[in-house]
Amino acid sequence: MAQKELKEAFVANLNGTRLEEVVLGSFLSPLCFIIRGFLLILYYQTRGTVALPLPPFSHMLLDVCVLVFPLVLSCTVLSSILHQVILSLIFLSAGLFYWIYVNTDRSVQKPASSFLQTPVQCDQVPFVTLFRVFVNVKTAISILAVDFPIFPRRYAKTETYGTGVMDFGVGAFVFANALVCPEARRKNVSGSRMGHVAKQIVSVWPLLALGLARLVSVKLADYQEHVTEYGVHWNFFFTLAMVRIVASALLTVLPSRLLWVFALLFSGLYQFILETSELKTFIIHNNEREKDFLHANKEGIFSIVGYVAIYLIGVQFGLFVMQPKSHVKDWLKMLVNLFFSSFILYGVLFACQTFVEPVSRRLANLPFVIWSVGQSLLFMSCLCVADMVLLFSKKSSGCPFIPSSLSLCTKKDENVETSGLERLCIIKAVHRNQLLFFLLANLMTGLTNMLVDTLSSDSFFSVLVLLLYMFVNCILVHVLHILGITVKFW
Repeated sequence: MAQKELKEAFVANLNGTRLEEVVLGSFLSPLCFIIRGFLLILYYQTRGTVALPLPPFSHMLLDVCVLVFPLVLSCTVLSSILHQVILSLIFLSAGLFYWIYVNTDRSVQKPASSFLQTPVQCDQVPFVTLFRVFVNVKTAISILAVDFPIFPRRYAKTETYGTGVMDFGVGAFVFANALVCPEARRKNVSGSRMGHVAKQIVSVWPLLALGLARLVSVKLADYQEHVTEYGVHWNFFFTLAMVRIVASALLTVLPSRLLWVFALLFSGLYQFILETSELKTFIIHNNEREKDFLHANKEGIFSIVGYVAIYLIGVQFGLFVMQPKSHVKDWLKMLVNLFFSSFILYGVLFACQTFVEPVSRRLANLPFVIWSVGQSLLFMSCLCVADMVLLFSKKSSGCPFIPSSLSLCTKKDENVETSGLERLCIIKAVHRNQLLFFLLANLMTGLTNMLVDTLSSDSFFSVLVLLLYMFVNCILVHVLHILGITVKFW
């Protein structure tokens, strides 16, 4: 077999992993975020100043080593002992917290009972930003790592049915975009409804351009393709664009309080059609891709229904989490609701997998929609818990400065210092240029595959390439962030 066929076979006919392993992976990023926050607090306690806690490059290096590199290692050399990694990080976090506690001036410490009444300020919802950034970072890691043997095959996208980590990444990416869309942020729709939809169609031209660019480059370079993911001509950029257009049209007529109901109705009706017609057989078994555009791209076209449902539910939760909250107790109430919603959805998922059919990213069926939303809410809830832990630590230690986390109501000069820290934060850097970061990851993935024989790479070399790849991606957006540059030309 030629190299192209070997690489295509390497990512084909896979069945995913257990739901429990995907759930376990939800704790990794929040724990890394907590540890990074504790390290900054300890540095503050040691130096007694936070005006510039670390030089810019050192701060970026800390962020990359603590927030990004563990994600690379967890899906490569440490994937077989992920539960041990999680437990080790929990113990490390507990040890750092104890160290902070014993080194905190007792006169600064406040009673734990007063924490619920603590006033909180934030321009954005920090854990939503964290969710979107970590989904982007994990996606960037996976799209290259999947081409190396060190990446577990159970994490890769499944052929038809199953729950691979990369399958969740696709649904989470759509959910993350919906959380902060104009409708979720309650931005007024100016002009007529049709004018708003037309405006959204125009706004997705970068995605369509990127989709066309990827299509042309893949065909010209004879790059490996997993056709059953989206089709012969379709790709994820086209899916993102079409989901945004369709969802924008629906959001102009659907009541905002019932978006989740309509989303479940759409995906439920789609599931009913899959079960009672020949559509499922057509998508899975009909291989006459040369017949017409629909046959060639059936997976990408029909899966739009499921992704639109995920998007609508994402908008619903975006409306919920973006509501103003002034005290810690308000954030905790919201956290409980997120956990409860995730728990309910997982219960529904088990029922669907028992009585309907398993999760299928290829079909974007009802179980896939429920799993994507439920797992996204669980991941976001874990990040919110991490934010609460750091907020409590900041209050009890007297160090109110940790980038990308909830902030205590502080004095004006302290806000200026916090703003200076945000300039050095890799999370803020990726968040500022998310589409560029995703585009860079795709370009560097293609370039790496052209320069490196990924299938024959040993473990050490594979991990080294992945770490270097993520470091370059991060440092590029970090430099842009420090310079105050947002790459947005549409």
